[in-house]
Amino acid sequence: MATVDVINIQGDKVSQAELPDAIFDVAINKAVMHQVVVAQLANRRAGTAKVKNRSEVVGSTRKLYRQKGTGRARRGDIKSPLLRGGGVIFGPHPRSYAQKVPKKVRRLALKMALTSKLQDAELLVMDRFDLGEVKTKAFVSVCQNVQVANALIVTSDQDRNLELSARNVPGVKVMRCEGLNVYDILKYEKLVLLEGAIKGIEGRLLS
Repeated sequence: MATVDVINIQGDKVSQAELPDAIFDVAINKAVMHQVVVAQLANRRAGTAKVKNRSEVVGSTRKLYRQKGTGRARRGDIKSPLLRGGGVIFGPHPRSYAQKVPKKVRRLALKMALTSKLQDAELLVMDRFDLGEVKTKAFVSVCQNVQVANALIVTSDQDRNLELSARNVPGVKVMRCEGLNVYDILKYEKLVLLEGAIKGIEGRLLS
C-alpha cells in the first residue's frame, strides 16, 4: 500500500494514511479514461434543440404564382425552406446523446484517475476540514495554508459549512465521495481527500 502524509487545516503533518493498491496503483490507460469522460460529458447534454421543418411552419399551402410564363423560378407555397420564414432543412430535433459505458469500465477509469493524481503528486489527504461557520474568508485561508488554489475537495458526508463556504470560490469544488467521477478528478489540478472519504471510496470501488 502507498503511504501518504495527512495534514491539518494549518498545513502541518499530523499522521499518515494508507491507500490501497487496488485503487491507487493500477495501470493507466488514457483511452479508457477518455472514453468515460466523453460519455460523461455527452450524458450532460439536454438534446432539446429543435427547429420547425416545412410541415410544421404555419402558413398557407397556396401556390404563390403560376408555374410557367412569369420568367421566374417555379415556386410552391410560402413555407418553402428557400424563402424567409420557411421551414428549416436538416435542422436539429430532440434526441438523446447518452452513451452507455459498462460499469466495470467506469470503475476502472475512476481508479486510473485516482492513480494518476497520486503518481503526479497532486493528491493531498487532510484529517478534517472543520469550519465553525459559513465563511468564505476562512475557507480561502485554509486553502492558502495547504497551498491549494485549484482543487476538488472530496468529503465523506455532507458538510454544509464547507460546501456553502466554497461555492463562490473560483477553481474549487466540494464533492461527496459518492459523487466522485473521472471528469472532475482530471479537471482540477489538485485532489484533496478528507481522511474519512478514503473509506467511502474503498467501499464504492472494492465492493
